[in-house]
Amino acid sequence: MRNISVIGSGTMGNGIAHVFAQNGFDVSLIDISEAALTKGLATIEKNIDRQVKKGILKELDKPFILKRITTYTRVNDGVKNADLVIEAATENKEVKKQIFQRLEEFAPESAILATNTSSISITEIASQSKRPEMIIGMHFMNPVPIMQLVEVIRGYNTSDETTGIIMSLCEKIEKVPVEVNDYPGFISNRILMPMINEAIYSLHEGVAGVREIDTVMKLGMAHPMGPLQLADFIGLDVCLSILKVLYEGFNLPKYAPCPLLVNMVNAGHLGVKSGSGFYIHNKENKDLVVSPSFV
Repeated sequence: MRNISVIGSGTMGNGIAHVFAQNGFDVSLIDISEAALTKGLATIEKNIDRQVKKGILKELDKPFILKRITTYTRVNDGVKNADLVIEAATENKEVKKQIFQRLEEFAPESAILATNTSSISITEIASQSKRPEMIIGMHFMNPVPIMQLVEVIRGYNTSDETTGIIMSLCEKIEKVPVEVNDYPGFISNRILMPMINEAIYSLHEGVAGVREIDTVMKLGMAHPMGPLQLADFIGLDVCLSILKVLYEGFNLPKYAPCPLLVNMVNAGHLGVKSGSGFYIHNKENKDLVVSPSFV
């Protein structure tokens, strides 16, 4: 397994491409436009520079890593020689199903097809495939070059062979794979998202302020980042999407998204990606400033 195709050059996709190229794999990075690919490559280069500055990589490594990444705007061109395809498109069930339908047509029959989904059912994605035993979840954590965990999710029909290959591959790119079964939210988000949602409910109900809630969890529970700051970092729209998957999957009120979260997403306050969420985010001010809405 040498040729890795990554669909999507956004935050997760460029991070996945970076890690595989850094560990000697040839990577095809695929997106719908040259502009998106140029932006993704620029992010990879910036992150490599950061690794060089920290002594993780040598300056001489940089051109070799970048040379291993080839970009494509057509899925059929980018996956034709793939041993493994990793879909890292937007967290939308229908979009992912459409991509996997195209992979069924263009990816080699021997290729394993993986999705980086953080919550959507692997079994459902694989349901229309002729190779459901070769479809698996590879849920990388953000930021991919730094975070060690990969949640490896087995769909109902995923084979032992496919699972074993992916577990071994994760170790080759210096990640720690953890095998879980295919239920809404898997393990990471089934536990994390209700905590974030409860923090938002606590704010919504006036129990405490933004900074106070995050401070309690950081100092009292030894979390490196408070749940509201983490929600901003993940993206409030992504948090809402995952909570909806949990709520629909289990039909339990404990997973119902807080109305405050719904309103913030509808108003375009998505966290870091939009510049405002529970905190204000801009390049000029690196200090955490609580959003005026919550002061």
